[in-house]
Amino acid sequence: MRALAKKLYRRSRADRWSSLFGQVAVYSFVVTAISGVFLLLYYKPSMTQVSYHGSYRKLDGVPMSQAYRSTLDISFDVRGGLLMRQIHHWAALLFIAAVCAHLLRLYFTGGFRRPRWLNWLIWVSLLVLGMVAGVSGAILPDDLLSGGSLGVLEGVTLSIPVIGTHLMLWIFGGDFPGHVIIARAYWLHVAVLPAVMIALFALLRRRSRPVITPVSVVMFWFTCATLALLGTFAQVNPVWLFGPNQAGSISAGSVPGWYMGFLDGALRIMPGWEFSVFGHPLTLAVLVPGVLVPGAFFTLLAVYPLLDRRLTGDLVRDRPRDAATRTGIGAAGITFYGLLWAAAANDQIAYHLSISLYAVTWFFRVAVLAGPVLTYMITERMCLGLARRDRDEAEHGRETGRIVMDSDGGYREIREPVPSPRAPVAVAGSRRGLEGSSRGS
Repeated sequence: MRALAKKLYRRSRADRWSSLFGQVAVYSFVVTAISGVFLLLYYKPSMTQVSYHGSYRKLDGVPMSQAYRSTLDISFDVRGGLLMRQIHHWAALLFIAAVCAHLLRLYFTGGFRRPRWLNWLIWVSLLVLGMVAGVSGAILPDDLLSGGSLGVLEGVTLSIPVIGTHLMLWIFGGDFPGHVIIARAYWLHVAVLPAVMIALFALLRRRSRPVITPVSVVMFWFTCATLALLGTFAQVNPVWLFGPNQAGSISAGSVPGWYMGFLDGALRIMPGWEFSVFGHPLTLAVLVPGVLVPGAFFTLLAVYPLLDRRLTGDLVRDRPRDAATRTGIGAAGITFYGLLWAAAANDQIAYHLSISLYAVTWFFRVAVLAGPVLTYMITERMCLGLARRDRDEAEHGRETGRIVMDSDGGYREIREPVPSPRAPVAVAGSRRGLEGSSRGS
């Protein structure tokens, strides 16, 4: 028994906090998969029109698709159906949030460098696949809210030059909204995306070889319990309040999932630019925010490990303050994403603060361009200052605030030696600025 306790203790100490977000992502994916299997037993991915005569009397006799009717049946007639729907939705949201947090942890600690670049690429792929799975899952209920997502998908697809119209006709099987998009989104959501994500998790496990520890077991059950509580007490996606999908209609205050807020915000603040090229319209008002911005953002995210060494010269530094350039770029990226995300609520901000909608929109247009630059400059200066303080403490010791009189009648402060991990460092990518500051001081 004592040997077993010692073994468990050693495993617990080996379970670093840095793997916390990755564990939560895996566990939330497991919950999403299990709850999804339950839901697909009752869901019918068909756009065939029927009349509803179920338990929700407010929609009695209303024409709707079989997809929407089966979603209502799951919510009101299947035992535990609403609970499983909400757990599934919350688990999907938590999965994307955990992947984002894990990527941030890898980025700011330099965890993407060789030989871990492939791990970084896997997590970026999981983030993109999770977003696609979230969008495809939001389409499946075929309610008025999912119809809004289909409208955005149609508009963004049509904005692509040359192939946009043909691509839209292929996706929807004809004119919008068609009769096959629900079935296609269903198989993408329940078969293709889960298979690819499971393969990526298997590759990640093979590369990292994680071990099961008491902390990881507790974290699994804690994640499951948290999702169960959220599914029980926190209402999410009440499709019966929105009604069935009607092409060309959208409910007031409709917004996408939080992870797609940046796309919605970019579409809202982009000026209505449209040009004619060789007799064909080029709608930059949709193409830039809907295709180019997210495409460039995720491409840069995927290839950044290849650019980091050239940009920062950093090879071994793990603390954010020791890599000022990288930390500044990361903070600028977070600011850019956050401002686009906040811009998705420009109408709500204008309404609640009694400000002109145009004024709020123009604020975000300027802030999206100026905010990341200012954030980079401030963050880099802060990192340089912290690194300079660490170097001073490593050379002269930490200030204690205690003043003593020496034998000559003078006064001096007692300094304590700093532990070896805080030895003098050269700030990656900002060595010139640090040396200049040191000479100036």
